[in-house]
Amino acid sequence: MISLTRRHFVLGTSSLALLALAQRANPASSLGARAEAHIEALIAKMTLQEKAGQLSIFSDMTRLVPKTQINPEAGPPVDTNLAQRVREGRLIGVFNGLGAAGARAIQKIAVEESRLKIPLIFGADVLHGLYTIFPIPLGEAASFDPQLAERTARAAAIESTANGLHWTFAPMVDIGRDQRWGRVAEGSGEDPYLGTALAVARVRGFQGKNLTDEDSMLACPKHFVAYGAASGGMDYNSVEMSEQTLHEVYLAPFKAAFEAGALSTMSSFNDVNGVPMSANRKLMTELLREEWRFRGMVVSDYTADKELIAHGVANDDREATKLAILAGVDISMQSDLYNLYLPELVKSGDLAMAVVDESVRRVLRTKYVLGLFDNPYRSLNPKVEKRNTMTPQLRAIARESARASIVLMKNEGELLPLRKSGQKIALIGPFGPDTLNLAGPWAPFANFNHVVSVEQGLRAALTDPSLLTVTQGSLIEKPLEGGIDAAVAAASAADVVVLAIGEGQNMSGEGNSRTRIDVPAPQQQLAEAVAKVGKPIVVLLRNGRALALEGAVREAQAIVTTWFLGTETGSAIADVLFGDYSPSGRLPVSFPQDSGQQPYFYNRRTTGRPQGDQGPAYKARYREVSNEALYSFGHGLTYSRFDYEPPIVSTDSLGWNEVLTVTAKITNIGEREAEEVAQLYIRDRTASLTRPIRELKGFRKVRIAPGTSAEVQFTLTRTDLAFYNAAMKFVAEPGEFDVWISPSATTGVSTRFELKGA
Repeated sequence: MISLTRRHFVLGTSSLALLALAQRANPASSLGARAEAHIEALIAKMTLQEKAGQLSIFSDMTRLVPKTQINPEAGPPVDTNLAQRVREGRLIGVFNGLGAAGARAIQKIAVEESRLKIPLIFGADVLHGLYTIFPIPLGEAASFDPQLAERTARAAAIESTANGLHWTFAPMVDIGRDQRWGRVAEGSGEDPYLGTALAVARVRGFQGKNLTDEDSMLACPKHFVAYGAASGGMDYNSVEMSEQTLHEVYLAPFKAAFEAGALSTMSSFNDVNGVPMSANRKLMTELLREEWRFRGMVVSDYTADKELIAHGVANDDREATKLAILAGVDISMQSDLYNLYLPELVKSGDLAMAVVDESVRRVLRTKYVLGLFDNPYRSLNPKVEKRNTMTPQLRAIARESARASIVLMKNEGELLPLRKSGQKIALIGPFGPDTLNLAGPWAPFANFNHVVSVEQGLRAALTDPSLLTVTQGSLIEKPLEGGIDAAVAAASAADVVVLAIGEGQNMSGEGNSRTRIDVPAPQQQLAEAVAKVGKPIVVLLRNGRALALEGAVREAQAIVTTWFLGTETGSAIADVLFGDYSPSGRLPVSFPQDSGQQPYFYNRRTTGRPQGDQGPAYKARYREVSNEALYSFGHGLTYSRFDYEPPIVSTDSLGWNEVLTVTAKITNIGEREAEEVAQLYIRDRTASLTRPIRELKGFRKVRIAPGTSAEVQFTLTRTDLAFYNAAMKFVAEPGEFDVWISPSATTGVSTRFELKGA
């Protein structure tokens, strides 16, 4: 059961958070005098070139690398003689290579053959698993279960560190309010409260109890900042937004992640109000370092420092280097600009040595916090690699997280769950037998030899596997010759159709923005043809974003959102379809009625002409559709039914320094035990600035047996009611508030209370 309030994020009550707070408040005392003295001695001995090297990281070309290209070729080519670079101290470490033995060999060169014996750090993009793949972060967000997210991050860290890694470029904590943006898949959805809860959980999971532990991974919340607000949902695009929205929505998960102990972050590709983030001193130094007192290190995204030229704020590589380091980018990723230009910038007097030294200091301190100076071979043991890769324990967590991520959006006539015997099932669609589109975006090391397809999962669960027929019907984005005829024949011979359709793995993630967020045309045509047969249809959506559903897909009797679930996809889907697990997932993003509604999110502000009961004329709506979601944020069904009584507040007049308790009784009026996600929402009825029509302020997952009730309780203080006013002060304003405890962002009955002044 989860009950979260803003205070949990601010206080950071775990031992890890307290340790991290101490490290940020006083890194010298936290590291100890010996470590600080060693760091200063190293800096004093370093040449300018060695300092630049500690601020440069490159892709690993010596160990196992992904078969798929996950970064573009950009910038000048990097020397392939990695060993010589290591001997010369010209890099902090390498990324996106795997293998404990190979990393150990490279580390041996660093600590035995380089002049200053500074250990390397090994990083990788581990967003939702290494070899064992968990649901994409957006899918896992649907579980509304931060404890589960912490466990999957912990599991990913155990497998990743066993394979020679110290640092993950995750979690991605960008808020995604425009489903056209492909990287919605990598985050936690449209809501800052849920996103903050999961950011904290994942940081704790990756980093574990102590950053010096062999299975601890340095977390890197990314992308700092507002990348998810790219104009038009087009990747890498410009961002224009108010200071209030920036702080309330997009910065909130970062701040909480740093308070939870994250000691690195990544600058984003986009600009914010005309200033590219890799040159944004106001946000990366004045806010991040001076106001928030962040003491970790900032790494650029892939060649983002060099891209300042294309942004139009730097004339050449030299100027781009200067702008990036002065803004607060400590580490240049892949472009090699820091190695090429930092020494000359200092020698010419255009850059103070103190600026370079401070970045080097942050890097060395982080390596100390990771225990690399005391144990440079930590996490580089081939025996551990073999023992902790693709284990039954990892697969069990993958299955658990996958089924918890599934959202049952529609279930007319209680078509689901299906029977395991006595029922002919036609599994139709390109994702029935598919094994290559299970992992989703940013899973470059996924082991596709050990995945469970939908077909395999269903066959294993059926009493008589011969009752299942499998017909592809179409390809993902192309028709399949004879495919529709075969699918219609299969549907005609079946009692029920399971339609496995949606997006391919390469349709979500970086560089995969879409103008129309619908089911690809060949699959939609397949669905229309199969629907005409007249058999009951269960739609299994595979997707990395909210989709605008149309026609036969929208009208199907049952719709199940399965995202990209990873290694145990088929097993988890079978668990849900056949009723071994009652679905409990809730939507972390709103499903629109039409693609043209984007950007669309539940916690939008009201207008002076809100849509009401007086018809469409001269109201805030489109001509074609109402200003509502098809399926709202927080929506999700179970195999039971629940009745919510109106919430009760402990007082209708909340004092300035008092605590309000909000309680509701939830009764399971169905016939099965199930988990319900009770959600706490508020609305500030009158304020000095327009406020969202609802705001999530808590949630609690509770299991209730049939015929019984559970009481859920939340607390609110004036801090939970505060916002950034016109003067950018975080304040609560006295006045009336509505409060809901409901199963989604658009349901439930509200109660009102008043916040009194001081």
